[in-house]
Amino acid sequence: MSAPLRPRPAAPHGPAVPSGGASAGAPLVFPRTLTVGVIGAGRVGAVLGAALAAAGHRVVAASGISGAVKARMALLLPETPNRSATSVAHAATDLLIVAVPDDALAGVVAGLAETRALRPGQVVAHTSGAHGLAVLAPAAAVGARPLALHPAMTFTGTPDDLSRLPGISYGVTAPAELRAFAARLVADLGGVPEWIGETDRALYHAALAHGANHLVTLVNEAADRLRDAGVDRPEKVLAPLLRAALENALRLGDDALTGPVSRGDAGTVRRHLDRLAATAPESVPPYLALARRTADRAIAAGRLRPVDAESLLDVLSGIHREVAA
Repeated sequence: MSAPLRPRPAAPHGPAVPSGGASAGAPLVFPRTLTVGVIGAGRVGAVLGAALAAAGHRVVAASGISGAVKARMALLLPETPNRSATSVAHAATDLLIVAVPDDALAGVVAGLAETRALRPGQVVAHTSGAHGLAVLAPAAAVGARPLALHPAMTFTGTPDDLSRLPGISYGVTAPAELRAFAARLVADLGGVPEWIGETDRALYHAALAHGANHLVTLVNEAADRLRDAGVDRPEKVLAPLLRAALENALRLGDDALTGPVSRGDAGTVRRHLDRLAATAPESVPPYLALARRTADRAIAAGRLRPVDAESLLDVLSGIHREVAA
C-alpha cells in the first residue's frame, strides 16, 4: 500500500474563527489547525479526512453505519470516533465535510439545519461534483459558510488513494469571502483549485463523468469484444494501445485521432458493424454513436475531408443495412 501524505508544517494563519462565527460577507481566517468532521466516511470522505489529518488538521468525528465504512475508518481514520451525523456536525467547529451521494445531499443538509446541528461561521463543504452552493442553502440560512469542493479523481477508499491526491484538481464553488479559505484547504490537500461557477456545476460534472465513467465502460466493451474474438488476456493487448491513445489525446487533442473513421474507411466500418450485430448486438448503438461523433470531430478538425466522409456517413446512418434487408 502507498504511504499516506506526509504531515505538513503548520504555517501561520492567524487565530481560529470564534465559535460564534464571523460576520456575513467578511473574509474567513484560516485557522492554524482545523477541527474537522466528516459525514459519510465512504470512499471520498474517508480519504479526504485522512489527507486533512496528514496535513495537520484534527478530524474529530466521522459518520457511517455500514460494515464497509467501519472497515474503511479503521484503515484510514483509526483515531477518529464513529458518531451520528448530528454529533459529527456539533463536533466539527471549523469544517464539516458532507460526502454523501448526490441525491441524498439535499436531505442531509436540510436535516442538519432543522435539528440545529450547524452553527454560524462553521464551513459546510460538500464533495458533490454535480451540486454547487444552492443545495447548501439551508446551512447558509442558519449562518454556516457554504462550500462546494469536488476532487476530480476516482476513489477506491484505500490508502492507495492518498498517493493520487497530490496535484489533482478540485472543482470549487465558493462565496467571495470564502475563496482564500477554499484555496488554502485545497493546497493542504495537495491539490489545485478550479473555480467553477454555480450555473456551470452540472456541465463540469457531465464532462468528468463523460470522460472517466464512460471510459471505464468503453474499455470493458473493448475487452469483452476481444474475448469474443478469442483473446485470452485482452488487458495485455489493450494496455499499451489505450495508454498511448490517452496520452496522445491529452497532448494533441483531435490531432491524435487515428483509425478507420478518421480515414473515411467505410468498408472497414461496415464490416465492424456487421460482425458486432452478429456477435454482440448490444454494442452496435454505442459504436455507432461514438463513430458518428468521431466523424464529426474529424471533419471539423480537418482530419477527414467531407467528400471522403460521404460513404462513411452513409454506413453510420444505417443505409447499408436497409439496402441489405
